[in-house]
Amino acid sequence: METKNSNMEEEMSIYTEEKLKEMKLPELKETASAVGVANSAKMKKHEIVEAILNVSKNAGQSPAAPLSEPKAAPDTSAKDNGCQAEGKNNHGNNQNVGEDYPKEEKEGYLEILPDGFGFLRASDNSYLPSNEDVYIAPMLIKKLKLRTGDFLQGYCKHPSVNREKYYAMNNIVAVNNMKPEETLGRPHFDKLMPQYPKKQIILETDRQGISGRIMDLLTPIGKGQRGLIVAPPRTGKTMLLQAIANGITLNHPEVTLICLLIDERPEEVTDMRMSVKSEVVASTFDESPARHIQVSDMVIEKAKRMVEMGRDVVILLDSLTRLARAHNAQTPSSGRVMSGGLETTALQKPKKFFGTARSVVDGGSLTIIATALIDTGSRMDEVIFEEF
Repeated sequence: METKNSNMEEEMSIYTEEKLKEMKLPELKETASAVGVANSAKMKKHEIVEAILNVSKNAGQSPAAPLSEPKAAPDTSAKDNGCQAEGKNNHGNNQNVGEDYPKEEKEGYLEILPDGFGFLRASDNSYLPSNEDVYIAPMLIKKLKLRTGDFLQGYCKHPSVNREKYYAMNNIVAVNNMKPEETLGRPHFDKLMPQYPKKQIILETDRQGISGRIMDLLTPIGKGQRGLIVAPPRTGKTMLLQAIANGITLNHPEVTLICLLIDERPEEVTDMRMSVKSEVVASTFDESPARHIQVSDMVIEKAKRMVEMGRDVVILLDSLTRLARAHNAQTPSSGRVMSGGLETTALQKPKKFFGTARSVVDGGSLTIIATALIDTGSRMDEVIFEEF
């Protein structure tokens, strides 16, 4: 009871009557659930405001809750990629259905959706949305200044509590392997000062693999470099990427390596995972262009968060051409079409993805090595290559 009063006391210290009236109805219902207002789902907006203020008047004095703890598991009834999160809170007599379930420890990478709430995605599943994802409330995202790509660890309530569809995290203990309060003042990636690469990435491994040695001599790669591997199909681009990945893993254990495969065949994804000792994130050719874009956005945001913490990251992308195709398919028709049927604005985001690579002054670095297709018989592929 003392903890509950403490949570309600802190909630009222943040939200005044004016702020409550400015809130949208879904966020207002979350606040009501957090402070223990019963049956808030059936109330009108002004009734919820009055109920919250009445609860605040009756709340006892107690210390404020820790920064890393949200108030309670909010209502997760919101759409996630077309799936409706069903379930209603049952706060009658201040008791929750299934409250005998123990808290479960969960972790994952945060993806913030346009509606303001977020979910923790699993890297083992290539950040694909699933029913095992953990819901993160908008209030918690704003309070801890969380960003897409953050690695969160914390404790969740079982979905049976409050009859929800998803797990809901109610206590975050770490953000990017640091205490939540330690990440509040971190810099933003776009405000970091870029510089020319200064440290070389050594790719040579042994006498049998000559690809890495030749690249070290003729086309050396530095931390923060952007590089394109341009070749026709079936000429060994994937094998060269595997050689680069193995060289980085062996010679630079301090570097975080991510292999990103877009619009690939499932067997090639399996082959890459068996050939390299790093994280392999993939979307296969049977998935939609929106899925290709979503997985690439998650990878680049994850890399940004690591660079903000001073780490070195390398992304091996196969291929930049297929990523540009996906963006072209998702770009609304503007009536201005380039040669090959390419929308004039379709390459803005792929260019931004590729241009994110940089070395940062007094910080980390992000290196992107991507493949580009030529001689495919498609005029669109030629235009994409020419633009990069």
